[in-house]
Amino acid sequence: MLCRRQVSLKAKRSLLRDCALRMPKITRSCGTHDGTFHADEVTACALLVLFDLIDEDKIHRTRDPKVLADCDFVCDVGGVYDPSQRLFDHHQADYSGPMSSAGMILLYLKDQEIIDKDTYGLLNQSLVLGVDAHDNGKAPQIEGFCTFSHLVSNFTPVRYDTGPEEQNAAFHEALTFVLGHLKRLLGRFEYIRSCREAVDQAMLAGRDCLHFDKAMPWLESFFELGGEEHPALFVIMPSGDHWKLRGIPPSYKDRMRVRVPLPQHWAGLLENELRDVAGIQGAIFCHKERFISVWETREDAEKAFEYIMQTARRER
Repeated sequence: MLCRRQVSLKAKRSLLRDCALRMPKITRSCGTHDGTFHADEVTACALLVLFDLIDEDKIHRTRDPKVLADCDFVCDVGGVYDPSQRLFDHHQADYSGPMSSAGMILLYLKDQEIIDKDTYGLLNQSLVLGVDAHDNGKAPQIEGFCTFSHLVSNFTPVRYDTGPEEQNAAFHEALTFVLGHLKRLLGRFEYIRSCREAVDQAMLAGRDCLHFDKAMPWLESFFELGGEEHPALFVIMPSGDHWKLRGIPPSYKDRMRVRVPLPQHWAGLLENELRDVAGIQGAIFCHKERFISVWETREDAEKAFEYIMQTARRER
């Protein structure tokens, strides 16, 4: 015999499912739970706002099944995961997947072809997987390490006895923060994609070194275009008013290393000191980890590159 709570939960789920097809609904609306909020439903709502599926002023924070049943989308409440009915909860026992409401909404956007697979991959890998893991208790707890989910949680009111009005205001403040972060992620992503052809041309033209006439993102596109098999060791490009010579990593996953480090005796040197040991007039800086150096002109950076290549040939 089912206990009263189980019957109640079944009744609420049944109401949501039965009303999901009912018309009319509150167009461009979203229901999510009230009380303390978390990064997953804030991110889910932010994704829906960002891709113009809901209006921020039509987000209803409640657990009332009758109100939720009138909403276009329901996130992180209701006990039902059914994308066909726009119901996205992950707390019920019959869902055992890794997603939170954030991951469910992102997948919905891809399946509905509102975003392409590359945009899905970007948002999933750079943000949503971590939000999902945190909400499901799978994220590692490391002292001194603050995740995106921790940042969003810090928007919640300090006092536990805060009223609904203050909770709702804090939710919308967090939503604004998440929207801004998503917009910046997408803006950088689109910029990287717009530079892809220039990176491709540089890869075709350069063997040991890639040359760019202007500063641009190159690392992601380089490896997407087969950079692991490309022989280039360095990149030369503008850096503000100067030029930089930067080592290329062996792979995108191993991007904290470089294929060929800058000379050991350059490490950590500035201006005159670097000028003396390198014999190059326009020396400005070499990082102590030997992955990047900065020079006054393009010609200076080219001389630095030639110095390294000549030294490598002598040492073979």
